[in-house]
Amino acid sequence: MYLIEIQNGKIFRANAGETLLSAALRANVSLAYSCRSGRCSTCKCKVLNGQTKASHDELGLSQQDRDEGWVLSCVREPLTDVALIADDLQDLDLPPARTLACRIQSLQLLTPDVMKVVLRLPPKSDFRFHAGQYIEVMGNGGVRRSYSVANAMNESQWLELHIRHVPGGVMSQFWFDKAKENDLLRLNGPLGTFVVRHVAGNDLVFLATGTGIAPVKAMLENIHTLASDQMPRSVTVYWGGRVTGDLYWQPPTEYAWLQFKPVLSREPAFAGRQGYVQQAFLSEHSDLAQTVVYACGSPEMIAAAKEASMSAGLPDNSFYADAFVSSGVE
Repeated sequence: MYLIEIQNGKIFRANAGETLLSAALRANVSLAYSCRSGRCSTCKCKVLNGQTKASHDELGLSQQDRDEGWVLSCVREPLTDVALIADDLQDLDLPPARTLACRIQSLQLLTPDVMKVVLRLPPKSDFRFHAGQYIEVMGNGGVRRSYSVANAMNESQWLELHIRHVPGGVMSQFWFDKAKENDLLRLNGPLGTFVVRHVAGNDLVFLATGTGIAPVKAMLENIHTLASDQMPRSVTVYWGGRVTGDLYWQPPTEYAWLQFKPVLSREPAFAGRQGYVQQAFLSEHSDLAQTVVYACGSPEMIAAAKEASMSAGLPDNSFYADAFVSSGVE
């Protein structure tokens, strides 16, 4: 067993063969994370002392990151005691993940390749989560897939998911060809740290592509309930798709505080914003001193958006992301 210390002095223990992230979560230390497979960079941390090894490829790291000593805690295992630079999100009070039974309440095709699934939890399950977190749904044969929850927590104990069809995908075949209302499933969650924080009085900007709008929708529902002194100064959503038919959601009319700005990349005749969401955002925001950005979608969009935003003057620790990465298997 190894001792892991982060820069604020907090110490936890990791077993041999256990990742730094798993050990932290087991010890109720809230480190930032998302994909848990080494393909995004949400859990990036720096090793100050000690030795670690990667159990999987760290695709979320650039060569410069590697040269500077950064690692991904979700796939790094300690070989000695380790000292880390890592964000401790102790103020979030993240609920522990649990495994629960659930049933399919409804299925609705939103576009030819996006399905809205509503899951119903047992009445007394008391499933608590933060808007923006995700769950794992367990299919037959041990198949697990991660989906962001597209609604804020509610008393009805239902969870809305936006699921994109993946050609040849085992879970895609289930959702789009076999799933029926009242089917029994299991889920594990809540998971992830992509939740709104420290936005009161700031300009809050969401960048989303495709079904990345799902956790954004949940966070907007939560923002709508905030007291006036907790509200951001402004809230803007840039949602990117290829063509108009990809934009399957519109904010409710009561969100008068929200600026909603669709962006299309493959529809030259579109009268609105064209190109990529980060380009649209930066073309309309020149002063980023009081801006906080939450980006959700493809890893490519997130990497480009972060680099461009930081170059344009976005303050450090003001960019949060949830990368939607493929499972890598069918």
